[in-house]
Amino acid sequence: MSHLPIGDQKIISQIQIETNRNNIDNISRTAAYFAYFKKNPDIIWSFLASMVSRNGGWNMCDLEGSIFPQLLESKTRKQLFLTYERANWLIFHDVFPQLLVYQYSLEMKRPMFHLLPYFKVSAFIQKEWIRYWKDNDQYRLMTALIINEQNVIQTPIIEHPVYKSKVFHSMIFSFQDWLHFSCVLFPTCGGELYGASANGFRSLSKRINLGKRLAKILFDQRLFPYFYEFAETTPHTGSRYDYEQYFITLRSTNRDTPFLRTTFPVMEHHIHEYNDWSLSRFVSPAWIYSPVRHRHTIHLTDWYISKKEQLHLMLQLKKILHLKRI
Repeated sequence: MSHLPIGDQKIISQIQIETNRNNIDNISRTAAYFAYFKKNPDIIWSFLASMVSRNGGWNMCDLEGSIFPQLLESKTRKQLFLTYERANWLIFHDVFPQLLVYQYSLEMKRPMFHLLPYFKVSAFIQKEWIRYWKDNDQYRLMTALIINEQNVIQTPIIEHPVYKSKVFHSMIFSFQDWLHFSCVLFPTCGGELYGASANGFRSLSKRINLGKRLAKILFDQRLFPYFYEFAETTPHTGSRYDYEQYFITLRSTNRDTPFLRTTFPVMEHHIHEYNDWSLSRFVSPAWIYSPVRHRHTIHLTDWYISKKEQLHLMLQLKKILHLKRI
């Protein structure tokens, strides 16, 4: 880095500082993604990231809510939290410097993407940023970012021996629907929920497809204003009460999931080895070009309420049968 101009070195240092400052926990990441979108609304992936990150926070807090501590052993819940948190952290660590390099490019009115290799991002996404600077295809860049970030977590999270054996190949995955592992919800202030899910969370292609389907929902011309209103007016705490407070049918219920920052400690993360996934993994044209289709309804309000009822019934059944926690 010493061969770079002083100005470039300062930008790299500032980006590292800002990335680390915002990569503290799920709350800080969610806020950073949304703040970036408000400043750079052409980078639509950042709004998608903030809304998906909210779901990550809710899933974390579910683990210490009123239901799952009675269904899952403490060590299992801890492993699930670490899985969510590590994936959250890795994606932010990879993508936020990219976002800031683009922001500096706008401010300086010239592309600064020659700085991207200093943040060890993939060759694939470096080319996509250069392409975006030239043709301004917002949806192409968003798709490329979805592809990149899912690949970023594939080896260190999905294929990691510890996560693989203790999480992705464990009994709890038989309860995937209840755990909402691959279901992402977008709320509105009118008490409605929209979203999508995918079977096969371990499948890279299915996660990429899910990301593309979620983007189609989030940026639907009719629905987008309602999702943006929710994000703008509803602070993210990690509790599912953030959106349940708007449910007319659930107004009388108490908060049954805690605040994230009163529940989980701040975790320290490190990366011991950097690998460019795009140098060893084939980039399927289908990831970029395959059309997005919704095979199921995207309106999930009734489904969500039904799922909560199923969880309570499951808990009652466990108590009746005196079942051990998983």
